[in-house]
Amino acid sequence: MSVRRATPQDIPALATMLARAFHDDPVASWAWRPERLRPRALERFQAVRLRQLIAGGEEVWTTDELTSAALWAPPRRWHSSPREMAALVPCFLHPILAVRGPLVALGWEKLERVHPRRPPHFYLAVLGTDPDAQGQGLGSTVLRPVLEQCDGDQVGAYLESSKERNIDFYARHGFRVLDEIRLVRGPKMWRMWRDPRT
Repeated sequence: MSVRRATPQDIPALATMLARAFHDDPVASWAWRPERLRPRALERFQAVRLRQLIAGGEEVWTTDELTSAALWAPPRRWHSSPREMAALVPCFLHPILAVRGPLVALGWEKLERVHPRRPPHFYLAVLGTDPDAQGQGLGSTVLRPVLEQCDGDQVGAYLESSKERNIDFYARHGFRVLDEIRLVRGPKMWRMWRDPRT
């Protein structure tokens, strides 16, 4: 099963795939209510994040079929700039969604506040697999290039898991739970760290 870096041409298909992958995610369900508005808003959100990361030359890896993707920020480049944050505002422009915007902004700010500053590390911002393709090892496959780089360069890796059932999956790849946090009037998330393997 081959993987490659994503290109700007892949963004529409990857955004659609990731919107499907995260449709039932607790954070997505909290951020985008009601459910009928979630698919389109979530697709827009994923497209913005993909554009930001791909344009910045970050590590965005996908399968040839665009059925799974891992979006990484390299060391010291995980922090979202005000401009990047502003680009996400249109994802909440619907009147019903607009009331969630301030809560989501507070949640994002909380995640960035507790994000470890040291040591330098890769940050897994997003990992998603199309629901129809889950259970085939695709998530592990798209994680592999950066985890191998982490091990080769002796650099750590960090993520936040929004689903408790995913903790075991990440543990198999060397991540351990640091703690759990709760978003403002929202769901729990698990902060996880991976030391490089020697």
